[in-house]
Amino acid sequence: MNRRTLGRGRIVIGVGAILALVACLFPWGQTAGVGLPPQQTGAFDGFGILVFVAAIALLALIVLPYAAGDQPIPLDRPLAFGLVAGAGIVGFALKLWQIVSDGLLALPDRAMGLWLAGIGLAIIVWGFAELLAERPRV
Repeated sequence: MNRRTLGRGRIVIGVGAILALVACLFPWGQTAGVGLPPQQTGAFDGFGILVFVAAIALLALIVLPYAAGDQPIPLDRPLAFGLVAGAGIVGFALKLWQIVSDGLLALPDRAMGLWLAGIGLAIIVWGFAELLAERPRV
């Protein structure tokens, strides 16, 4: 049985990933009611799907060592967390560019998902910095 502690960096990454997953349920952009009906976009329209996939992959990376038992897992390294988080950030940036170019950028009252995803990704970056500062696992 694996009795290792989770570590602060992985906990912070997990919180950010859960927040990014919740953000995918809300609208990411909407017009101000100019058209009939107002246009709206979400996480699953375009590059925002990368944020969803990255959040699930980060949660899987956190749980993976505990599912494998006593065997060391080669994926349980900060590099794997950094690559997956980087993919999520790239997806967020591309989706933000798409939203701005379509004129759907809005305040948090009409685009709560975009803002929550940005906060979630910022928390993931903070957790990655904490993970880099931790002592390496054996």
